[in-house]
Amino acid sequence: MDLLTANDRLGAYPNSYYADMAETLAPFPEAHGSLDCDVCVVGAGFTGLSTAYHLAQRGYDVVVVDAQRVGFGASGRNGGQVSMGQRVEQDELEDMVGEEHARQLWDIGAQAVDLVRELTKMEEVHTPFHDGVIHTVHRERYQKHNVQYVEHMSSKYGYDKLRLLDKEECRHLVNSPAYYGGTLDMGAGHVNPLELALGLARLAVKSGARIFEQSKVTRIREGDPAIVETEDASIKARYVVMGCNGYLGTMHKHVAQRVMPINNFIVSTKPMGPEAQEQIIRNNHAVADSKFVINYFRFSDDHRLLFGGSESYGYKFPADIAGAVRKPMSEIFPQLKNVEIDHAWGGTLGITMNRMPHYERMSGNILSLSGFSGAGVALGTLSGQIAAETIAGQAERFDIMASVPTRKFPGGPMFRTPLLVLAMLWFSLRDKL
Repeated sequence: MDLLTANDRLGAYPNSYYADMAETLAPFPEAHGSLDCDVCVVGAGFTGLSTAYHLAQRGYDVVVVDAQRVGFGASGRNGGQVSMGQRVEQDELEDMVGEEHARQLWDIGAQAVDLVRELTKMEEVHTPFHDGVIHTVHRERYQKHNVQYVEHMSSKYGYDKLRLLDKEECRHLVNSPAYYGGTLDMGAGHVNPLELALGLARLAVKSGARIFEQSKVTRIREGDPAIVETEDASIKARYVVMGCNGYLGTMHKHVAQRVMPINNFIVSTKPMGPEAQEQIIRNNHAVADSKFVINYFRFSDDHRLLFGGSESYGYKFPADIAGAVRKPMSEIFPQLKNVEIDHAWGGTLGITMNRMPHYERMSGNILSLSGFSGAGVALGTLSGQIAAETIAGQAERFDIMASVPTRKFPGGPMFRTPLLVLAMLWFSLRDKL
C-alpha cells in the first residue's frame, strides 16, 4: 500500500483545519530532465525543508523533491505540540544510554525547542509560539512518578520550567474529570504546524533552494555523486538527505525495518470564543495525556478545540474520522459531547521501537533522519539543521543521535499491518486497565 495516496488525492492537501485556514504556497513545479545540485533532499516536511533552509544559508545548491505538496504529510497535520527534550523522558533515557549520553540528548532536545521559537519570530513563518504544555495522567498511580520526575529534572538538570500539578490544580487548568494530576512544562509550547512548514519553505526558497512537488522518488543510486531518480527526472547530487518519516515506504529496507508508519486523527470544533476556551483549557496551554494511544489537544488562535486521538488498526483511514475522534473527546470533555465539528483529518507519522529518532548514514553521502514518534515538530525541524551541519563537516550532534540503538520491528516492513493491528489492540487494552 502506498501511504502517499492510500488516503489522499495526489497534489491535494487534506481536509484539515490547517490547510483550510493557511495561505498555502503556489504549487512548485514537477522535476523534469537532468538536474545537478550539491544536496538533494527527499521530503518537504519539517526535516527536509529545515535541511534545505540551513544548507542554502551556508551557500549550498539544494534541490528538494516531494511526492506530494510542501507540508503535505505529518508536518502539516499534527497537533502542533513542541515538547522539551526527547520523546522518552530523561530518567528512562538514563537507563537506556547512560547519564552522560542522556544529558547530551536533553541538550539537543532543548535546542530543538529553541530553534522552533526562533523560527516563529521570522516574518516568513506565520504562526506564534504559545508557551506551556500540560502532561496529564489518566491513572492515579502515575502521579507518583510525576513527583519524582519534577524533582529529578530540577536537581539533576537544573530545569526549573517543569512543575507538578495536583489533581485540584490540574482540574482547574484542564476542565476534565478524566485526570488525576500531571505536570506543566513552560519550556514547551505549541504552534500551527502547517504554517511552520510553509514558513520553512519560504525561507528555503528565499535562501536559494529549489523545490519540486509531485515528484515521487523511485530510486536512489548510491555513489559519488549519488543519483536520485523520479519518474521524470534524474538528479545528480554530492549528498542526499532523506526526510521521509512515515512516508518512507520501502525506499530503503534497513530504515523501513526500524521506522514504522502509524496513523493518527484530529478534529477541529467550531470556534468557541475566548471565554468558552478558558472554561475548557486555561491560559492557552496544550495538553497531552499518559495513554499510549495518546489524547492530545489545544486551542487554535481562533478558539477552536483541536483534539487528536482514536485508535488505528490499519493504514486506511476510517470512513467517519469525526465520529472516531468524538468518542475520546467526549470521554475527556463530557460537556463537549454534542459540540459541532468543522474539520476531521488523518495523517501518517513514523515511530520506532524505543520512540527515539532513527539517524543513519546509509552510505558516506546519504543521510536518513526519521522516526520522530510524535515529537517531530521540534525534533524534525532540528534534524534538518543537524543534517546541514553534518554535510558541512560538523557531525557531533548527528553522531550523538545516531548512537542511540534502534531495534528492528519484528517481521520488518512485510508484516507492518498485522503488527500494527496487534500492537494497537494490546496498547488500547493496557490504557483501559
